[in-house]
Amino acid sequence: MKRIFYFLLTNLAIMAVLMVVLNILMSFLGIDHGSIGGLLMLALVFGMGGSFISLAMSKWIAKRSTGAVVIQSPSNETEQWLMTTVERQARNAGIGMPEVAIFDSPEINAFATGASRNNSLVAVSTGLLRALNKQEAEAVMAHEVSHVANGDMVTLALIQGVLNTFVIFLARIIGGVVDSAMSNSDDEEEGESTGMAYFVVSIIAEIVLGVLASIVVMWFSRQREFRADKGGADLAGRQAMISALERLQQSSMPSQLPDEVAAFGLSGKQKGALASMFSSHPPLEQRIAALKQIN
Repeated sequence: MKRIFYFLLTNLAIMAVLMVVLNILMSFLGIDHGSIGGLLMLALVFGMGGSFISLAMSKWIAKRSTGAVVIQSPSNETEQWLMTTVERQARNAGIGMPEVAIFDSPEINAFATGASRNNSLVAVSTGLLRALNKQEAEAVMAHEVSHVANGDMVTLALIQGVLNTFVIFLARIIGGVVDSAMSNSDDEEEGESTGMAYFVVSIIAEIVLGVLASIVVMWFSRQREFRADKGGADLAGRQAMISALERLQQSSMPSQLPDEVAAFGLSGKQKGALASMFSSHPPLEQRIAALKQIN
């Protein structure tokens, strides 16, 4: 219930901000709302703007959606070890020290998020700390630090923003073309620019194009996952990274991470073969095989 509340609150706040920004830009640039330029501006603001506002709020969203508690001052040996390990890995990866957090979950998982390489969060589950040994847990944290060092959050936000812009723009162009054709055939003397067909077709086109865009984004996400595995192997040792993935492979518990951070978790949601193209993570056997092939 808490996740739904924060999801709705966040999206309402983003929509409100983007509407204000859109109106200011349209007025400042003197662009007509009904023109192609106005449509393109709307697509850019909501496509790119929404993606990067979500990126800017990613740490706040992640903490509240997972209940992750940031370690301010280590209170036990485990927390001290986590802080020391992440600090060393961040230094070796050439990034600023991330915030380190623990979230309560029985699953073996972790995630990274944040707006930049020097403003990030690395969180691990209580289940991971219980199930993995120190070498395996260190490899998992190295995997997440590598996500940050590789700039994966920013890269995927940029890809998502560009695709969102095209989806919004093209869906409305398609809707306008269909609506114009239907208006001309049904009532040539009417000069209405938008009718019911415009809204219906635009919604359908946006859904279809959005699904296709998701396939592209998830493909990029899977490639970044292979890179993060390699980065984890470089920072913590290849065998430790393989061992951590094999331990995860033995676990039957599916990922429970919310969608906002799932793409940068150690493990994504388990899906069937047909839905693999919509998965943010490659199959574990492919990731393990890729690591074993590294010379």
